[in-house]
Amino acid sequence: MLETHTGERDRTLLAIPRVLERSAGDVVHQAFDRLLSSDTAVTTAAEARRLLADHEETEELTDAIQRFVGIATPVVRIALRGARFTRIPWVLVASSTVSIGITVRNGVRELQAIAALLVHRFEEETGAPPDRALLQKLTLELYLRPRRTPEVSDLGLPLVRLARRWIVSGAFGRNTRGKTEKALDAAERLDVTSLAGRALGSAHG
Repeated sequence: MLETHTGERDRTLLAIPRVLERSAGDVVHQAFDRLLSSDTAVTTAAEARRLLADHEETEELTDAIQRFVGIATPVVRIALRGARFTRIPWVLVASSTVSIGITVRNGVRELQAIAALLVHRFEEETGAPPDRALLQKLTLELYLRPRRTPEVSDLGLPLVRLARRWIVSGAFGRNTRGKTEKALDAAERLDVTSLAGRALGSAHG
């Protein structure tokens, strides 16, 4: 129940404008471009955890991330100032730029770790790398809702939910690593062959 109440509060607190949704999409696409053009290989959830732990805070501050933070900062500051909370200190509002930037940089690395594991799973089980749109969809859905089986009938990306996760986590200092570890475990168990077939069927339906 706590997670449900927290999610409802976050949605009420922070409306995501379309420009911020598009900016989140730019961050995601750039993150996947970098991953898919690299030689990063992740074969297990445990290996992904070690990769994240060994390279803490090494993600480059790209133009896409800088744009996202630049758009997000005034959005969250307005939301925090207008929120009816009596315990939000001014320093929280003032430090939102730095904290959101750190959260997004860590979030990009977490998305790349999940995606790298999924690429390995697809190659092992289907003999071919996944379709990029399907890979992005599965990665984001697992990252945001690791306990749910991703719905692949529509490969549209949940960018509003992603932007809200990063902004709220950054503004309130929430650590996203716990959910990421659950997402890695889910990626290791995912029936990728079935999901690939369902996605293909929906595309041709």
